[in-house]
Amino acid sequence: MTTTAAPATTPFRFFEVQVLRTRRLGPSMVRVTFGGERLAELASGGRDQRFKLFLPQPHQDRPLLDDTGDGWYAAWRAQDPAERAVMRSYTIREQRPDPAEFDVDFALHGAEPGASPELSPPFEQGGAPLTAGGPASRWAAHARPGDRLTVLAPAVADNGGVDFRPPAGTDWVLLTGDTTALPAIAGILSWLSPGTRAKVWIEIAHEDDRQQLPSFADAEITWLVRDEAAAAHGEPVLDALRAADLPEGTPYAWVAGEAGTVKAVRRHLVRERGLDRRAVTFTGYWRRGATEEDLIAELTAGTATSQED
Repeated sequence: MTTTAAPATTPFRFFEVQVLRTRRLGPSMVRVTFGGERLAELASGGRDQRFKLFLPQPHQDRPLLDDTGDGWYAAWRAQDPAERAVMRSYTIREQRPDPAEFDVDFALHGAEPGASPELSPPFEQGGAPLTAGGPASRWAAHARPGDRLTVLAPAVADNGGVDFRPPAGTDWVLLTGDTTALPAIAGILSWLSPGTRAKVWIEIAHEDDRQQLPSFADAEITWLVRDEAAAAHGEPVLDALRAADLPEGTPYAWVAGEAGTVKAVRRHLVRERGLDRRAVTFTGYWRRGATEEDLIAELTAGTATSQED
């Protein structure tokens, strides 16, 4: 089992990047590979390494950022929303040094392909037009080589953008997530030490969303294909966990995906399974009925309130 301690600082820098190529991974996900002049300075910590991605508005050819120094967030918030870059958090799926480039896997969130000559079977048949989903899903579905973005990414490998940190004494790992968490789960599995035991549950929308997830770990992966007709009557990941026989020993759990599901899974693990709450890392990547702008506004309002108290 590999264990790491959290770092004291979170050194991130802005990088100008452009799309090098794209590849459809399944009905619900597309991989975009980015390159850039200074990417040799980008240092991913692997696992679930997150970073900020800034998208242009539809009428722009690149994102507009007034400040890329320490005051970037306040300057970004103060911009005209019609001109302000769209900010999203994503996972670095894989980084390669020569040539310097990295991959990001985008869940399409409803921006699934319709009949398009640019898509190869089976993803060109049926489905919704590429106008559904949120801004990042729509951008990724249409991304082409040369498209320009800005990212705020780590400059050192041991940084605060990595959450998967099993403590010393961990005997086995539990991972759960939906399609949005799949890139992070893939990164974690590829990072785990040989022989590490891992139990993994991944909820996907389509059978063809399954991926090969190479790992040196002793990983048991369960794919849960979502049944939309039964979705209102259960949570696939939670239901599967409740029915599962878990290994003996001290676990470390990493739970990500839709915020409501994440909360329910964490409650089950702590209250019903008896896991130490300190051994459960949980992250809501999205929330039903809310955009990331909604979540950012809530966070900003909460921060302002705490500063006034």
